[in-house]
Amino acid sequence: MSDQHTFLGAQRTLYKSTLTDNILPFWVQNGLDTDFGGIFTCLDRDGTLMDPTKSVWFQGRATYIFAYVYNHIEKNPQYLQVAKEILGFLEKYCFDTDGRMFFEVKADGTPLRKRRYVFSESFAIIAMAEYSKATGDEVYAGKALDLFKRTLGFLETPGVLEPKYLPAQTAIGHSISMILLNTAVVLKQVTGDPVLERQVEKSFRLIKDKLYHPELHALLEMVTPEGGVIDTLAGRTINPGHCIETAWFLFEAAGAFPTLPCSSEMRDFGFTVLDDAWMWGWDEEFGGIINFKDAGGFPNQDYSQDMKFWWPQCEAIIANLYAYKLSEDEKYLGRYRLAHDWAWAHLVDREYPEWYGYLHRDGSVAQPAKGNLFKGPFHIPRMLAKSALLIDEISGKE
Repeated sequence: MSDQHTFLGAQRTLYKSTLTDNILPFWVQNGLDTDFGGIFTCLDRDGTLMDPTKSVWFQGRATYIFAYVYNHIEKNPQYLQVAKEILGFLEKYCFDTDGRMFFEVKADGTPLRKRRYVFSESFAIIAMAEYSKATGDEVYAGKALDLFKRTLGFLETPGVLEPKYLPAQTAIGHSISMILLNTAVVLKQVTGDPVLERQVEKSFRLIKDKLYHPELHALLEMVTPEGGVIDTLAGRTINPGHCIETAWFLFEAAGAFPTLPCSSEMRDFGFTVLDDAWMWGWDEEFGGIINFKDAGGFPNQDYSQDMKFWWPQCEAIIANLYAYKLSEDEKYLGRYRLAHDWAWAHLVDREYPEWYGYLHRDGSVAQPAKGNLFKGPFHIPRMLAKSALLIDEISGKE
């Protein structure tokens, strides 16, 4: 057995045990609401509830994670039951009368806030799709597809969603294109509706032909509707974590939709996006993926621009493993090891379960809470599960 095979086998064991013995139990024990259903995510370092406000994003994200782990890692009936309970809360309380979803609700489901974005809808779609796969319940496959089509309608119908900018500065964004790409891939598990292929091709063309600028070696967060650079601080923003995540979304979409004419182009472009994002994002001095850069070389305006958040580190682990699996290029295995080692050295809490989320540039902890409205059971467990599966696929090729 090769040293590399032994190394990756140990990594897989570490990922699976961290997932099932540390991360998921933390959320089951501390996050589940036994009164109203759903999950709390505003938890302090030791799991103490800090705020009973519920993130609607995480009702979908958590359902997806528990169903995904059930489907792909361990058929533990507890995971399926947890997914069912959180999904029940989501369906009962998180939709407005216009078919759109809220952003925050109280513990009892009373609506608190609604935003112009459709990320709540996207996460609900992947939740329903993964739960349908876990249970074989085709009703949820239908619900997921229906919500996907309604979400596209929200985006395409003028006036439904409040624009981010006034008409003086219209723009298209990276985030929604990448999310819809991934949403279509997850939904593909339970339906072959042609709307999925159309959306994958549309998202890819927006990302490659408009948002990506080869002269900058950068995938920008926003551009003009024609694809032009908006020469402002916001317009020049590069989010390396988003770009790295998009890279493996492209790899996965190419595999899920192999008959699309753009499939091989998507796969190849994923390597370009990953390489450029690594160039912008990896901190040569302190290690880790940095939050934001300015494509023009100016200081980025975001207050957290030089911080290290948990999720870009997770995406760097997945993306480089994925790239290594597809290319067998040792460069990506080396980058994977850098990303893994940095995450384990700085994000892991040695005293309490779950990981830190917010670090200073040097890797010191900025604040120790384990969750809030944006951090919960998603990026870390998804990384652990997907990395374990990728290692299985890599090992199977040897």
